[in-house]
Amino acid sequence: MKSPSQAVKPPANGGLAAPKRSEGGLPRVFSILFGLFFGLALVKFPNPSMAEVWKSNQFIGNFITWPTNGYEWIFSSWPNVIGYGLLAALAMLGIFSARWKIKSPRWLLAMPLVWLGWQFISGTHTLDAQLTGATLKHFTACVVCFYLGAFALSRIQDLTGFCIGLLAGFAWLLADGLSQHFGGLEETRKQFWLYVYPTRSEMPPEWLKRMSSNRIFSTLFYPNTLAGALLLCLPALLMFIWRLERQFTIGARTLLVALIGLPALACLFWSGSKGGWLLLLLLGLIALLRLKFDRKWKIALIVVILVCGLAGFAVRFSGYFKKGATSVSARFDYWRAAVQTTAANPLFGTGPGTFAIPYRQIKKPEAEMARLTHNDYLEQASDSGLPGFVAYALAIGGVLIWSGRRAIRDGGQFFAVWLGVLAWALQNFVEFGLYIPALSWLAFALLGWLVGSPGNQFDKTKPAA
Repeated sequence: MKSPSQAVKPPANGGLAAPKRSEGGLPRVFSILFGLFFGLALVKFPNPSMAEVWKSNQFIGNFITWPTNGYEWIFSSWPNVIGYGLLAALAMLGIFSARWKIKSPRWLLAMPLVWLGWQFISGTHTLDAQLTGATLKHFTACVVCFYLGAFALSRIQDLTGFCIGLLAGFAWLLADGLSQHFGGLEETRKQFWLYVYPTRSEMPPEWLKRMSSNRIFSTLFYPNTLAGALLLCLPALLMFIWRLERQFTIGARTLLVALIGLPALACLFWSGSKGGWLLLLLLGLIALLRLKFDRKWKIALIVVILVCGLAGFAVRFSGYFKKGATSVSARFDYWRAAVQTTAANPLFGTGPGTFAIPYRQIKKPEAEMARLTHNDYLEQASDSGLPGFVAYALAIGGVLIWSGRRAIRDGGQFFAVWLGVLAWALQNFVEFGLYIPALSWLAFALLGWLVGSPGNQFDKTKPAA
């Protein structure tokens, strides 16, 4: 019999069994570089995939022009082509880091490739080869991220290295958002109206709207995109920080969570995103439902959160609804046009990235022009026909539904990643997150990780021997 000093001690991580470390050094290096890539993407690749051929936007350095000096390399966004090059280099490393045997359903692994294949088929019937070409490059990058997540990143059960790189970019995002709220946005607006606007004959409506508003957007395309990035990244990053039990005391971890979580919530509030507010409320309720405590107290807490959250929403956006909720009515016009375009082109659509072309012809006279549908699922139907819509819905929804049971059961890191990707997928019913590299590349990589990640031993408690 073992003496007390020889008895097996419980794990130092609060009863959670340590993962079996089968991965080697190369997968760890890959996970760190992969995380750094997505942290960089949050700061440097915020522009829609088609921006490189939006001719009316070529005058804005924040869109597609290459940085010309050190200041612009640091503080301006970069052309998406740089991201494609970096991703190609990572893909080469990922091939040598990959674990090719995955137990998840084969159709889940195949569906992103099916979706991408149909995009190329639809592209042969496009109304604009340049728009479609730019979009197909971006979609290919999304699918590459998915398979790197499924086969290479999934070798790392503990995403510490990945999250460190992502957290660096996320912190930059928060700092830029706070700077905008506390004076930076006003200064940018002054420079825009004094030195940019008077020299241009054509100005995209989204830029005029962005420069006329007090809503912050940080390093991203516009305020709702910022909200999407916050919702996608925050659950996983907060869980990562909270689980640094060996490095920090509970007090230090609480402080670190507050230093990231509170500025993120403030930036979400200052972004003025109505959908972001409601999605945050939904994520909180899902997380609460998973906690195990007395049912009566849980129901009472859910009611309180719902009442307070919806009341706060009503107060915060009362002025918006008094003005007639113009963005909601505009979206309904985009969606009507997408349905009409799909009905006219049900098999191949009008070509990936070309929604603006038929919309210009069928939009209501009083409606402002839009380049994207503000609903990625309807845009898939409009741009690539019903097969494109079905393939995309199965690729995204299939992973979330299949991994949802495990996420609820295992909790921890897997649940946090699933929760963030769920928020991204839901927001895309009213936004265009699929077409923003900073969001979609990361979301596809995490979808792949959800599919490829083996049994989540790190999140399960095992009895002591």
